[in-house]
Amino acid sequence: MFSNILLAIDGSDASMRAARHGIALAKSLKAKLTAVVVTIPWATYFSRELAVIVPDILIPEAEYELKQNPRAEHLLREIEDEARSAGVAVTKVHRSHRDPYCAILDAAEHDCCDAIVVAPHGECGLAGILIGSETKRVLTHSRIPVLVHK
Repeated sequence: MFSNILLAIDGSDASMRAARHGIALAKSLKAKLTAVVVTIPWATYFSRELAVIVPDILIPEAEYELKQNPRAEHLLREIEDEARSAGVAVTKVHRSHRDPYCAILDAAEHDCCDAIVVAPHGECGLAGILIGSETKRVLTHSRIPVLVHK
């Protein structure tokens, strides 16, 4: 059925539950996984947060970027550990893109994935509202099946 399933992870509880479901699905299908974390570039994140209006609360770009890599690596390592415990091979991917759905779809195409597992929603708060539904965008633009795990 599926031989390489992409897991889109943002660190939210919903995305981690979806990823665990994806691991179980991959194990049952004897498929491999591609786990992707997409971080948003500093300029995009803060323009979406409207923090440019209040510049004294801005995190310096270098500090923001410095924190993104370890956070992404931590999330990917967590999924890698769970996948390996289940006996599932996993490829880890970290991308930075102003539109997370584009990076998710690009990663799926690049790694020849034949399905995508996502959560119905991810990041909460102001960023989540302003960014909009990346899941909806993945569903709209994907050429491969998308499983939305609730």
